[in-house]
Amino acid sequence: MKTVAIIDYGMGNLRSVTQAVMHAAEHEGVQAVWARTPQEVMDAERVVLPGQGGMRDCMRELHDSGMLAAVLHAAANKPLMGVCVGMQMLLDHSEELDTACLGLIPGNVVKFDLAGQMQADGSRFKVPQMGWNQVWRNNHGGAPHPVWGEVPDGSYFYFVHSYYAKPSDARHSVGETDYGSRFSSAIARDNIFATQFHPEKSAKQGLALYRNFLRWNP
Repeated sequence: MKTVAIIDYGMGNLRSVTQAVMHAAEHEGVQAVWARTPQEVMDAERVVLPGQGGMRDCMRELHDSGMLAAVLHAAANKPLMGVCVGMQMLLDHSEELDTACLGLIPGNVVKFDLAGQMQADGSRFKVPQMGWNQVWRNNHGGAPHPVWGEVPDGSYFYFVHSYYAKPSDARHSVGETDYGSRFSSAIARDNIFATQFHPEKSAKQGLALYRNFLRWNP
């Protein structure tokens, strides 16, 4: 049976991500594997890279766990989906403690600067952004990215983050969200797709996104 590996490198909400991917994979002929060794990642047909917590901690644990080479191999050879900090790790650099990232998609990770800005209801913007928000597809004059599938444009997904991705090439931004201003909430390049929001916390649209990733053949 084909497998999708959810990488366990010591950081990330592994249980909820794994349960969501397992549920999405039930009727797709794919087995979800909670991957604790590099070999399990190497053997999988596709890979999910979650992340939660501080960027420097995530990068250190990815290296110290021995998973770094397996992630880089996956990024070059098979469908890979990054989630939350797992998305941010794909870029070049993060402002969070001046941390070097994986450099798989050109760009940087920057902190929200929303001081003094007010929301439509008169309340101040809070950092971190925490809660449901809409995601709008970037089609760049063509079709939406295949992982969106039949997920309606403007669907709501669940966010928890203080930093966001700024890809250098606008073509790598495949979804945007408004929070003070527009920012990239989904990025993609070649066989890589990643979201700032948490599909595993985003009800049926989140499950649909994981299911679409399992079907995706870049």
